[in-house]
Amino acid sequence: MTSDPVSPWGARKPAAPSFQRPRVISTLLALLGVLILLGLGEWQLQRLTWKEDLLARIAALQNAPSKPLETLLKAGGDLDYVRASFTCPDLERRPMLRLFSVREGVAGYRLIAACPVAGGGAASILVDRGFVSLEKADAAMTPGRAELPEPVTGVLRKGDKPTFVTPANRIETNLWYSRDVPAMAKKLGASNPAPVFLMLEQPAPLAGGPTPAPVPIDIPNRHLEYAITWFGLAVALVGVYVASLFRKRPD
Repeated sequence: MTSDPVSPWGARKPAAPSFQRPRVISTLLALLGVLILLGLGEWQLQRLTWKEDLLARIAALQNAPSKPLETLLKAGGDLDYVRASFTCPDLERRPMLRLFSVREGVAGYRLIAACPVAGGGAASILVDRGFVSLEKADAAMTPGRAELPEPVTGVLRKGDKPTFVTPANRIETNLWYSRDVPAMAKKLGASNPAPVFLMLEQPAPLAGGPTPAPVPIDIPNRHLEYAITWFGLAVALVGVYVASLFRKRPD
């Protein structure tokens, strides 16, 4: 029987690392963690592609001329972030819904009305007139001009789908949290609504009215950074798992 190796000074030498057979449960957990992290990284890359396309659409929209709404609806296709115009002279005197919103850190509502459409496969379209703070909402919902001085121009939007944290719409109290086109149109008495909203740009309302907000402002794009983070965590997890297989032999 050989004794443990000792150093020239009589101290015991540290045990050499040895390869440990991987355990099934720890291996499966590590594999699952890596797959989840890689999946999150891939999802962020997909979001990056979507965000870059969105930013390109918004940039192109800055100088894009408007097109007749009926023509756009008839042509169909992807109408998100397309500028359109049509006539709705009594827009400011039509019934409105309140869609809860937060803009630049201020809580308030976006005021939604419905206008008739002459052709294009739809009989009406919902118009987002803009944002108003909570304390100014009642004044902004009073009827405005009897007739607008020019056609309505705005940006067509699909609207975001509600998530699991979005509150349910309170239809009976006219308080909405998500853009439910059929339900909103029904509440406003508008038949056969177009599947998109028109986010008002012009004509600007008079003082005290809602502030047109057709496109998001200051859109962040950090998806590449997030993707690198998730992929880096996956690599780190692999490193930790491999290191755990080479542990010191017990004394």
